[in-house]
Amino acid sequence: MKLDKIEYKVEIPEKVTVDVKDGLFTVKGAKGEVKRKFIFPKIRIEKKDNAIYFLALKPTKREKAAIYTTEAHLKNMFKGVLEGSIYKLKICSGHFPMKVSLKGNVIEVKNFMGETVPRTLKIKPCVDVKIQEPEITVTSPDKELSGQTAAAIEQICRRANFDRRIFQDGIYITLKDGIEVK
Repeated sequence: MKLDKIEYKVEIPEKVTVDVKDGLFTVKGAKGEVKRKFIFPKIRIEKKDNAIYFLALKPTKREKAAIYTTEAHLKNMFKGVLEGSIYKLKICSGHFPMKVSLKGNVIEVKNFMGETVPRTLKIKPCVDVKIQEPEITVTSPDKELSGQTAAAIEQICRRANFDRRIFQDGIYITLKDGIEVK
């Protein structure tokens, strides 16, 4: 049997301000600001008092999933502006002494597997990268931006057609937003 309507409520934590305008959520907190757009034609989103309300009349599975997915994204945004999102990477160089440096908003990897041309990656704005050999720390209030940046740094040193059991040189993610990677 199909439900007549779903009313769902997401509490806004203290020290966080949320603005909702035409599906654009702007969440501000101590660590920064995160913006994200959610547009669902059959779901009404309103901010009242200290909560965000979702209302869907005669919801289908897709609309229920959209509500719960939006809730998860909002909670990640709240956590990001309050605590920040941290990813850690480890620099491993066994065969060749690899040098990783940060010049402005560009990461440069020199002498990877004996290459003469350095590999570079431009860092997106709103992401802070710190390099302390042998560790790289990526922080941002936006969980998606910090995760994408960490993955891009890891992909800089990817080599095809090499046995990873023997050639372990590279940069690898060791901590994903508070979760140890094995």
